[in-house]
Amino acid sequence: MAQWRGKFLPLQCPVCHLALPAQHALCCDACWDAHHQYLLCRCCGLPVSVPKARCGACLSQPPDWDRLVAISGYHDPLPQLIHAFKYQRAFELALPFAQQLSDRIVDPAPVLLPVPLHWRRRWQRGFNQSLHLAWALTDNLDTQVVDTYLSRARHTAPQQGLSRQDRLRNLRGAFVLNGPLPASHVAIVDDVVTTGQTVSQLCRLLRTAGAKTIDVYCLARTDLPNGKRAIRAYKVAIWFEG
Repeated sequence: MAQWRGKFLPLQCPVCHLALPAQHALCCDACWDAHHQYLLCRCCGLPVSVPKARCGACLSQPPDWDRLVAISGYHDPLPQLIHAFKYQRAFELALPFAQQLSDRIVDPAPVLLPVPLHWRRRWQRGFNQSLHLAWALTDNLDTQVVDTYLSRARHTAPQQGLSRQDRLRNLRGAFVLNGPLPASHVAIVDDVVTTGQTVSQLCRLLRTAGAKTIDVYCLARTDLPNGKRAIRAYKVAIWFEG
């Protein structure tokens, strides 16, 4: 387990556990460089072998958004750092997170829309980590945060561990839009995108409101489970053969 400098920044690299120089915010250069070897599709954000604007799966079954930008996949050192940011109030990590993420954003959306928390969960946690990340991104991007446009109409159970049908049922009617769309090009800001059901639900609402381009900015994109990845690969193969 990594030791932490003060309350927020790591004293040891969370991956190799070697001493971390004071000027480093997240992890040592060697582990960060190894981490950056993961390549992501610039559309869905899932791992690819070579850089691509759209992978085969995105061509056959496009996601509800246009572009997804993540620091990397959900691999070391990001899980430990995201956990500290989300559950240990490591607010200072928002700044290096935002720097790493903004370096990967081309043509940033003029408006950032953080994924909202229900008031009950926000009261329990004390803050919305997606909102903190969005605020930090404005230091590096020519953009603004509109945190009142998206809201949760009802409290939902955590998505983790639910089947696809249960995820869809859990999110049905969970979000509402408040007022007119602030821009035709917007970006949804979230901490981690897993199956993408949450941001997909938001994208559908934004499309009905007139959004032309929807980006997703997140810290990490998790890979699909082996079974789902195999089904996805099979569908892509059938599409190419057809």
